[in-house]
Amino acid sequence: MPFINSITPIFYRLVKYINASGMAALLATVGVIGFSSASLASEAPAIAAAANIKFAVDEIATRFQQQTGLELRISYGSSGNFITQIQHGAPFEMMLSADEGYIDKLHQAGFTQDEGIVYAIGRLALAAPKASPLILDPELVGLRQLIDDGKLSRFAIANPDHAPYGVSAREVLKAKGLWDALQPMLILGENAGQATQFTISGSTQGGIVPLSLVLTPEFAKRGNYVIIPDVLFQPLNQRMALMPQASETAERFYQYMQSNEARQVLTQFGFNLPKPVVKQGD
Repeated sequence: MPFINSITPIFYRLVKYINASGMAALLATVGVIGFSSASLASEAPAIAAAANIKFAVDEIATRFQQQTGLELRISYGSSGNFITQIQHGAPFEMMLSADEGYIDKLHQAGFTQDEGIVYAIGRLALAAPKASPLILDPELVGLRQLIDDGKLSRFAIANPDHAPYGVSAREVLKAKGLWDALQPMLILGENAGQATQFTISGSTQGGIVPLSLVLTPEFAKRGNYVIIPDVLFQPLNQRMALMPQASETAERFYQYMQSNEARQVLTQFGFNLPKPVVKQGD
């Protein structure tokens, strides 16, 4: 998927709603599908998506475009930041959140067509660069040992203030009694994608990040991971919804995200799945 390499009038319509603190993160994580003069002319819908689903949604959106000929403009970032942008008028037609609470907040304020639907259930991984001294295990025993030995200097998670995966990482660390001890060592990513970059860049000894972002060949070349037990954090029910002004293309992609094909892709990237919605008459 190409990244933005030029500024266009339609992109200006989006970025004028983004505050300065969030600009660098957005520009670093925006992915664009079919970003061309033809797609701009047809007003391909702008879709906000949580950073943790980038690789899965890139694949799903590519299949959608191949099957329908319809193009999308997908921006990746933290769910909390997208909420603020939408409330201030950003022209998104659909949002795929990393947490259902954010969609509920938008719905209660009248920014979505309805309460939306859970499309995936997120999972967490403890990850580290290959050269890290951190011994990876599901119960974080190795992390505790590294802290006790005074050998941990930096550890990455997404910012809990606006990133659901950061909230869940904090829950895990509190459940294991490590949160207070880690405070001086924490490196906070603007979103889950940035936290994952910090985790494998060599600037940290490890981090707690979305499982979906470590199940890639690129990560495998640079890092290792173990899956964190789901019982250590509240379910990450990822919900999506359409905005009132959603176009037919956005509505079709919303339906496609619920298809068996899309659900199979989500499974490949480590997500658990909600039960499919049974429509009346089925």
